[in-house]
Amino acid sequence: MSKQTWKPGNMLYPVPAVMVSCRREGEKPNIITVAWAGTICSDPAMVSISVRKERYSHDIIKDSGEFVVNLTTRKLCYATDYCGVKSGRNTDKFADMHLTPQQSVKIAAPAIKESPVNIECKVKDIIELGSHDMFIAEVVAVNVDEKLLDSKGALRLQDADLIAYSHGQYYTLGDNIGKFGYSVKK
Repeated sequence: MSKQTWKPGNMLYPVPAVMVSCRREGEKPNIITVAWAGTICSDPAMVSISVRKERYSHDIIKDSGEFVVNLTTRKLCYATDYCGVKSGRNTDKFADMHLTPQQSVKIAAPAIKESPVNIECKVKDIIELGSHDMFIAEVVAVNVDEKLLDSKGALRLQDADLIAYSHGQYYTLGDNIGKFGYSVKK
């Protein structure tokens, strides 16, 4: 196999394409699409999102100290893209995309009702990285659409039709090809 060497760049794909909702007190809520998002700790549950300083949501999240990570689906793909390319300075993305702000359980920032999973987060640290600032946040609540729960209450996230982002394109998730630990199971 022959390989080319490229200049340093972000090639860690696929990544989740999530809509992050936020609100500064007394103002309209906003949504920003983020692909630089991930789990960073299990106990306590923590996530990170990276946002460019010039983005409208950056200062909202910095000032409020909270945000909601909303998982995205095939049905939400158009809205996901729109919320990543339009600025909330100039438009109301909730209204434009016919999305519903839903009261969160533990924080003031609203969730997106149409999202199957809403992850409520409180910012613990902000790390300046260069083009982006990384918001390190503790997960304070997770809200799950009851339609994704089986009769025993187990989450069937595979039924949500989630999407991912890879090198400029959106994709649905593919076939299940294994389960954690299957390589060593007897």
